[in-house]
Amino acid sequence: MSPDAPASCTRVELAAAYALQILPADELPAARDHIAACPHCQREVVSLRPVIDRFVFWPTDVLRPTPSLQSRLAPRIAERTGRPPLQSPVQSRAWRWSELDWEQVAPGIECKLLATDAERQRVGMLVRLAPGARYPAHTHAGVEELHLLDGELWIDGRRLLPGDYTYGPPATSDKHVWSETGCTCVLLTSTKDVLT
Repeated sequence: MSPDAPASCTRVELAAAYALQILPADELPAARDHIAACPHCQREVVSLRPVIDRFVFWPTDVLRPTPSLQSRLAPRIAERTGRPPLQSPVQSRAWRWSELDWEQVAPGIECKLLATDAERQRVGMLVRLAPGARYPAHTHAGVEELHLLDGELWIDGRRLLPGDYTYGPPATSDKHVWSETGCTCVLLTSTKDVLT
C-alpha cells in the first residue's frame, strides 16, 4: 500500500452488501471491480465470510423477520432505495399464525419446535428448563448453537447468563447441563445428537 493510500475506504458498506449477496445484479460488476482494487474492502469481505457461513446452518424461519418487523422495515427500506416496498411472504398469501404448544420431553424440560431442516438434519427450538432441571448428557452429531434468553444455565462448569451464546462443535459432548434458576434458550442442533 502506498503512503498516500487512505486509512480506510468510504465504500466499505458496498463490500458488506457484496459479502451478504444483497446487491442488485446490475451493481455486481462495479462492486467486484472496486473490491478487487481495494485492500480495505477485500479485508471486509474476508472478515465477514465466517459470520455469513455460519448463517447457512440456521433454519430460514429463524432468520426471517417477524411480520410486525417486516411491516415496519419495508417502508423505510423503500424510502432509502426509491423502490416500492416488498411484501413479506406472510402479507402476500393467506396465512394464519398458529402458536405451537410447548411439549414436555423429560421431567422439567419443555421444547417448542421452531424449524426443522430434514436435509441437513438440523432443528431449531426453544428449550425451557424448570428450576433444578438437568438436561441429559449428550454428544453433538453436528454443530450445536445455544443462545440463552433468560435464567441461568450451567454447561460443564460454565455459567451462562441471558444474552450468552455457546457453540459446540461436532463430536464434542456436554456432560453436565442444568439450571438452578430455570431458563429458556434458543437451541439449534442436529437431530442425530446421541444422549448418553
